[in-house]
Amino acid sequence: MKQAARLIFVAGTAATIYGAAFLHARVLAPEPYPLLGDSRLAWWTTLFVGTLVIGYAAGLPELPQSRLGALIRGVVVTTAALLVLAVAQSIMATPLLPRSSMLVTTLVLPVWTVIAWNISVDTNHWAAARDRVFLVIENEDDLRQVSEDLGRAPERPATVAGWMALADVEGDRSPRLLNTVVDTGSTVLVLDAAAQSSARVIEQAAQLHEGGVRIRSMALFYEEWMGKLPHRELARISLLFDIGEVHRLQYVRAKRVVDVAFGLLGSVALVPVIAVVAVLNLGLNRGPLFYSQPRVGQGGREFTIHKLRTMVPHDGPSEWTTEGDSRITPLGSLLRRSHLDELPQVLNILRGDLALVGPRPEQPRYVDELREKIAFYDVRHLVRPGLTGWAQVKQGYAADQNDAYEKLQYDFYYLRRQGISLDGRIIWRTVRGVVGGDGR
Repeated sequence: MKQAARLIFVAGTAATIYGAAFLHARVLAPEPYPLLGDSRLAWWTTLFVGTLVIGYAAGLPELPQSRLGALIRGVVVTTAALLVLAVAQSIMATPLLPRSSMLVTTLVLPVWTVIAWNISVDTNHWAAARDRVFLVIENEDDLRQVSEDLGRAPERPATVAGWMALADVEGDRSPRLLNTVVDTGSTVLVLDAAAQSSARVIEQAAQLHEGGVRIRSMALFYEEWMGKLPHRELARISLLFDIGEVHRLQYVRAKRVVDVAFGLLGSVALVPVIAVVAVLNLGLNRGPLFYSQPRVGQGGREFTIHKLRTMVPHDGPSEWTTEGDSRITPLGSLLRRSHLDELPQVLNILRGDLALVGPRPEQPRYVDELREKIAFYDVRHLVRPGLTGWAQVKQGYAADQNDAYEKLQYDFYYLRRQGISLDGRIIWRTVRGVVGGDGR
């Protein structure tokens, strides 16, 4: 499938570059000329070959992790290829290729890169899971959990090809594990924490590794394929990794600049939205315009967030919101689906209570409960909470403590991978969800 994706990319690159050349020869040039008989064709071919070489080095089309990543790499590759061509032409004192055609190439080629990447991703999904996973586990419940998680929308498609109990591997003197993994055509061998301590397992895993099978711990498999860190596989030492917001000052400053810019733009949009909702509330959502809640932020400090009210007014502590909650009003449902109810939180972003991207803050009473029941829960408070986050785009909003437990595993992944690239992916997926009407 990788070969097919690369052929698609090559074909698109050829169509873009030679299409731009033909466009100039027959349409844009003051006097039309035959392209095949023109000396510039050799330079167009040089551009074509150079783009393919640089694109291959940059991992196009299949290696980018997102459409934004594919677009950025497409722009970089196109720019680099044109610069190399310009330098070569300057050294040889040859007239540069027509600017109009090069402009067409600059605009179209990155777009085609995204299309080729999309086709690559779709092809891999259509091919029914490019990875076949074999598990060596101590607890059979892990088999069910991995199968469920792979069926939910993993970051990388895969299927479970088979499994063996750790006791069976250790109790068999033959290379049964090695033979079974080969016979099932498995491409990834995943070992739980207990299996990693077994000399019998490691001996056979080493031979499989030499044969091209990838070996992963359960934690690393979840991180790469699911986009989360499994709580049951974590120990305190495994959480002592560098966190972007704690250890990288440049990232902190860049993130804050983006937050303030978004907060200012959001504040401008907030004024007309409040006016419209205030009028609609008179007939469709009678009661206060805003709803305020205490939340726990960075360092465990409490702050108050404000939302446009979406439920019938009620006294007492707020309960978990469920799908189809009867307390949500018709107007509130519309505000939730469009996510406009969250817009007043741009003021929290400007104050520094929230970031645009980060773990979603919880209410203090839920935090107290979750601290008691989930180990390492407070680790998520090392960074500033966000208006949106990795857990939200992967799972949605928590409806109970089980969902909060699941979200925490995505929060751990975000903390481990926090950076501009992941923040960009989260923002893109959030926008895609809002445009697609993914409300809650």
